[in-house]
Amino acid sequence: MDSFVRRLVERLVAEGGPLSRNRHFHTFDTPEGRQALRLARRLRALQRDVLRCLAEGGRVQLRRPAGAPAARAEELCLLYRVGTHRAYLSGEELQMLRELPGLGEALGPAADARRVG
Repeated sequence: MDSFVRRLVERLVAEGGPLSRNRHFHTFDTPEGRQALRLARRLRALQRDVLRCLAEGGRVQLRRPAGAPAARAEELCLLYRVGTHRAYLSGEELQMLRELPGLGEALGPAADARRVG
C-alpha cells in the first residue's frame, strides 16, 4: 500500500477531528484519495461489525487460508449466533484495523488462536 494512502486512511479514521473531506477535496479527487476513502469506510464498517459481534456474544477468528494471494492474506471471521461474516484483508489492512479503538483487544486473542487451513 502506498504510504500516502495509508496516512490518509489513518487521518480519516482518527478519533477527535478526522481529516475534513470538504476542506481537502482536491486530495480526495485523485485515485489515491478515492482509494483511501474506500478503505477508511471499509475499516470503520469492520470495526462496527466486530464490536457488534462481540457485544451479541459472538466470536472473532483470524485465519491465514492456505494458498491465499498476498493481497488478501488474512481471513477475518465473525461468528454470530445465527450466521457468519467473512472479510479478507491484507496484512497492512489488518494492522490498521487493530489500531482502531476497541479492536486491539478484540483481535488480539484471535490472532493467538490463528490456524492454517
